[in-house]
Amino acid sequence: MAGAGAALTGLGLGPAGRTAGAAGPTGPEGPEGLEGLAEDGEAREARRAREAAAEEAAEPAEDGGAAFRGMWIATVANRDFPSRPGLSAAAQRAELLDLLDLAVRRRMTAVLFQIRPSADALWPSPYEPWAQCLTGVQGADPGWDPLGTAVAEAHARGLELHAWCNPYRVAGHADPTRLAANHPVRRHPEWALTYDGRLLYNPGLPEVRRHVQDAMLDAVRRYDVDALHWDDYFYPYPVAGRVLDDDEAFARYGADFADRAAWRRNNTRLLVSEMAARIKRTKPGVAFGISPFGIWRNAATDPAGSDTASGVQTYDDLYADTRRWITERLVDYVIPQLYWNIGFPSADYAKLVPWWERTVRGTGVRLYLGEALYKVGDPAQPKAWQDRRELARHAELARRHPGVGGHCYFAAREVARDPLGALTAVLADDA
Repeated sequence: MAGAGAALTGLGLGPAGRTAGAAGPTGPEGPEGLEGLAEDGEAREARRAREAAAEEAAEPAEDGGAAFRGMWIATVANRDFPSRPGLSAAAQRAELLDLLDLAVRRRMTAVLFQIRPSADALWPSPYEPWAQCLTGVQGADPGWDPLGTAVAEAHARGLELHAWCNPYRVAGHADPTRLAANHPVRRHPEWALTYDGRLLYNPGLPEVRRHVQDAMLDAVRRYDVDALHWDDYFYPYPVAGRVLDDDEAFARYGADFADRAAWRRNNTRLLVSEMAARIKRTKPGVAFGISPFGIWRNAATDPAGSDTASGVQTYDDLYADTRRWITERLVDYVIPQLYWNIGFPSADYAKLVPWWERTVRGTGVRLYLGEALYKVGDPAQPKAWQDRRELARHAELARRHPGVGGHCYFAAREVARDPLGALTAVLADDA
């Protein structure tokens, strides 16, 4: 990815706006009485109302309007929240409430709050340590419950709260001794792989797959979240000259597959399908959504692919068959990261929108479009991103496609700054 946020998205800290041409059993219930955990009769009725609304909205929007308008709040590396590690609990809480108030002012309908950035947690998880972004020390108690607060305060403002998790990232470094002493990778070093100087969970191990599902399902079970949301990071984005060494897992589990790529894709599909089934068994009203990289495959690679010439294809490079997840209805919604401008040669926004609309048609999977607000006004980006109306044109185009149910903006920092007044232009057209 070029431009703003490159240092983050280069780590697979999605949602990641990458240049298309670049190579580019259930766990314990946990402690009771924490903020946001208890669900009294009134809260239960509110949840049921939201569940009914979600069921009513199961088909894509028919009018093409932005019924959904989301804002990602990234916590990895303190991108959006908290502004820096080590703030007091009161200061962190105030910052979070400010972000929720911002979402209301910008007429958002949902916030996608990153609660599990690097195999650590923004809630008191029995599976993984407290997140490093809160105190600066992974595993240190921040003195409050960010997820519990976010759920209660978002709902108080009429916002949906989507709990955003990264499935496999462990750390932006390769030293397990720097992880909290109680980190799962410290207890099970065999669970981790190193790739390009970074640690990730090994997607080829069934015990890893079970663990990451247990960790995320804990938040779904204990909190009144509206959705569980994943980003684009499954197998890591390819780096030239680097090889992901999963030979041992492949030798143990891959014998029934034509090749390693097919085995890896099956591992990713199992993660998705098993998680979808477990959510439905646990809380059927909670939606499950994923925000994949915006290109499944190029048409030159597969006739069913998009009219693009991307150097990265999720099917081939990330071992994520996003199109199959939709056709099999494993997800309730999808937010492809369409982080390119209209007319971009290798990944034209205007060509990708109809491809994604066709892909969801008749499936009941809702389609929202991920928007690169962070690119607006960045001098490192193409000329189109120096025009305050580029994203407004995205919205105009989407309104001509009835299968599009809204947009989601990366990310909160830019929603606050509103570069070039681009978001103001979008909102003015939708007034």
